[in-house]
Order: sequence, then C-alpha cells, then structure tokens
Amino acid sequence: MNFFKKPFVYAGLFSILLTSGFSYSMLKTFVLSEAIATVQATSPSMRQTEVRAAAQATTTETSYTDDNIKVEVETIRNNDTTVYVADIQVSSPDYLKTALAQNTFGTNITAKTSATASANNAILAVNGDYYGANATGYVIKNGVLYRDTVRDDAENGDLAIYADGSFKIIYEHDISAQALIDEGVVNLLAFGPSLIENGQIAVDQHTEVGQAMASNPRSAIGIIDENHYIIVVSDGRTSESQGLTLYQLAQVLQSYGAKTAYNLDGGGSSTLYFNGQVINKPTTRGSISERAVSDIVYIGY
Repeated sequence: MNFFKKPFVYAGLFSILLTSGFSYSMLKTFVLSEAIATVQATSPSMRQTEVRAAAQATTTETSYTDDNIKVEVETIRNNDTTVYVADIQVSSPDYLKTALAQNTFGTNITAKTSATASANNAILAVNGDYYGANATGYVIKNGVLYRDTVRDDAENGDLAIYADGSFKIIYEHDISAQALIDEGVVNLLAFGPSLIENGQIAVDQHTEVGQAMASNPRSAIGIIDENHYIIVVSDGRTSESQGLTLYQLAQVLQSYGAKTAYNLDGGGSSTLYFNGQVINKPTTRGSISERAVSDIVYIGY
C-alpha cells in the first residue's frame, strides 16, 4: 500500500518517463528515419551526358579512362589484409562529388553505396562519413549547407574539399559552417581522424575511432597532387582479411604519395564501387554484404 503514496507514485512516473525518453532517443538516433530536405538529384544533365559520350571511355576490370577522368585500381596485400587502392586523376575537381542516399538529407535515410552510386552514374564511389547517424556536426554536400551545429567529437577534425579541388583538415570549434562555405568549401567530410597532413602520418600506432577494434575494414580518401586523388578501402573481420589499424592505413596512403588523407566511416560501411559493381568484400554482422549508409563520395559526371 505504501507504493501508492505520492512520493512513490511520482518516483514511478519519473522512472517511466525517463526510460521512455531514453528509448525514444535511441530509436531516433539509430532506427527512426526522418527526412529533413529533399535535394536535387545529381544525375547527369544532357550536357554532362554529351561530354561523357564524347569522352570515349576505355574500361577494363581495373581501369577507366576518358578525356577527363582516369582511374586505376590496384589490389594489394598489406598486414594480412586485402587492400584496394584507387588512383584517380581528373581534368577538373568538378568530377569529385558527393551524393546523399535517396537524394534526401535527414536522419537514418540510407541506401547501399552501390545503389546511390548507380543512381548518380558514378564511375567510382566509396562510402562517405555516414552523417545521418549523428545529430550534430557540419554537413556540407556539393556546396549546400544542411547542418551547422558543431559535432560532439570535433577534436577528430573534418576534411574540407574546396572548389579548386584542394583538401584541408579543419576543426569545427575553430570556424563556422557558413565561413567554410564563404571560403569555397563544396564538400565536408566529418568522420576522421586525419591520417596524413603535409605528407606526414598524423596518427600513432594506438589511435583508434571510439571503442573500435584495432584491425578493421577501412575507407579513406587523400590527395596526391592537383586534381590527383587516392581512395583506399580495406577488407577485414574475415579469415581471409584481418583488417588494418588507422596507422597501417595511413602508411598505405603515405606510400602512394598522399599529402593530405582522411579516414572515412569504416567497419561494415567500407565499400568500394567501380565500373558498375562492388569490388571489395563489405562485412555486415559477420556476413559479406553491403551496409546501407547515408552518403557517398564519388567520381563522375
């Protein structure tokens, strides 16, 4: 009978409300989808289609070449891990783009990397920063500012990609999202940490993302020279491929001459799409399959 006295009733109600609020918060973060803005599809315009057709592409299983874009993909073994290295040269930084899953900005709006890549006629694509899994952090995609709140883990830094194609590591505590737009940033990737800065490895052998395991599937992007980029994706979490540490990933990028390089979302998200198919072995919940993600980085018209 004492339970029904006011103090106990209030305590019980408070406990129920607290539990309900936490449950909703977790659902909103990881499960519930919320579309905030629909963006214009980045499918090629008639002019872009004409340019691509006129480029007369030559393709093989490991290469793509036309008048504006050259991609060569090499598969190597490094630290008991299968690693895919895409060397990318373009005539203009306009061919380095991002795309949102389902052409929609929002929370938990996802699609497989291959689906978003195909919808945007990508030649090469890699999973992005999975902005949609977070409630904070700047989001700038193809010159559009979608979110301007500072990320909770801002110490990891962001990769700013400018209209001239250059890369720079920035920290959200130091500059506003609008200031980045005003400076000419067209794409911002907010995962991290930075792997290479000024040609030097920026992580140590113990650096890791949150509570992640040391050896993981990984995705990273870097710049070698003007209009010359590199994307590295590693398999992992299988008997055939152990996975890389961040330091090992940085070593691979440095060996190919990357001046600036940045860690993208990894683990089950790590996916490399090239010439119409996924070429690595993404792992999701112990099986070889793609994880749906909120965004991609791609090369295309």
